[in-house]
This record gives sequence, structure tokens and C-alpha cells, in this order.
Amino acid sequence: NRLVQLEGLEHIEQLNGRGALLMAIHYTTLEIGASSLSARHSIDGMYRAHKNPVYDYVQSRGRRARDPIGVVYPREDVRGMFKALRQGRIIWYAPDQDYGRKQSVFASFFGVQAATVTATARFAKTGNAAVLPFSHVRLPGSLGYRVTIHPPLENFPVGDDVADAETVNRKVEEFILQQPGQYMWIHRRFKTRPEGEVRPYPKSK
Repeated sequence: NRLVQLEGLEHIEQLNGRGALLMAIHYTTLEIGASSLSARHSIDGMYRAHKNPVYDYVQSRGRRARDPIGVVYPREDVRGMFKALRQGRIIWYAPDQDYGRKQSVFASFFGVQAATVTATARFAKTGNAAVLPFSHVRLPGSLGYRVTIHPPLENFPVGDDVADAETVNRKVEEFILQQPGQYMWIHRRFKTRPEGEVRPYPKSK
């Protein structure tokens, strides 16, 4: 695709069959990034089911159509994703949302404590998987898009949930700062608060 500059495929080739998490963030170009890579290399994905069943069906079907071999896992299917990683699959995964207190630890995110999922480190350790940061940004004017597979995180995980969450958040911050206008700020990243803190968002109607 002449509108997409795909960089860093060598990092997938260097896995030599090892499974990997393709660690992305919720840029507005999310679908472009995943589809551009899946046209060159089969990948699986993880997603949270949409409340609208029709939208959820269309979204899931569209993602599978781009890569007939790829599997789109609901985020509850942890066992399926562990198995896929051990079999050498690459799974698209975004750790930049607030999934609640149960699955998270509090770690700094732009200087504010944020509930950060521990699953990134758990998948890497239990699935013996590399973690490849993955970015996809819209370029100025009609230049198209740049989709990049970055080198794997080094010394990750270290076995400390908070330290590992901080590592993930630093990479997420780095990606956001590259293109803050292309990030989905609509997600309520700080909705889960440490004990005694007030939620910064108004109550939903």
C-alpha cells in the first residue's frame, strides 16, 4: 500500500518463531495499523466486546476478514491467548485503558497514579513472549501513515508488578507524546482511584 510506510518487520523476523505481544495504544489510526501489518504477517488480536451487538459483530468480522488465519480473542479468554503465544503467535494488545482495580496496580501515568493492567507482564512471562511496542500514526497532508514495529522491551518483565507497569506506562507516554492529537483521549484513563481519592469524571447518567 503506497499510503502506508511499514517499518520494523525485522523485529518480527528475529523472533524466530517465538510468540510476542504487539503492544499498541489507542491511536485513532488503530484499525489502519493492525490491517497494514496483517496484510504482511498474520497476527491475532484481543478486544473488549462492544455494548452494541451489531457494531461488535461488524468490528469483529472486519478484523477477521483482513487475516483469515488470525484469531480475535475476547479479553476474557486468557487461556486461549497464553496457548497462542506459546505456539509462536503474535497478539495485538493495548494496555493503555483502565480495566478496574482487580486486574491492575497503580503506577504513574503522566505524573498521576493510574490503574495499570498487570497482564502485559503476565503474558510475557507465562507465554514466554517478547513484547514489541507498536505504533501507527497519520502523517501530515497526503503523506499517508507510518506503522512501526519497535525493538522488543529489554529486561521485561522484572517480576515486580509496579515496576513492570511503570515500564509499560513510560512507553505509552512516549507514543502519546509523539502524536497527542491522534490519541483517543475519550477513554477515562483515571476512573479507578486509590483509596480516598475522588474520581475526576462526572457520574454517568
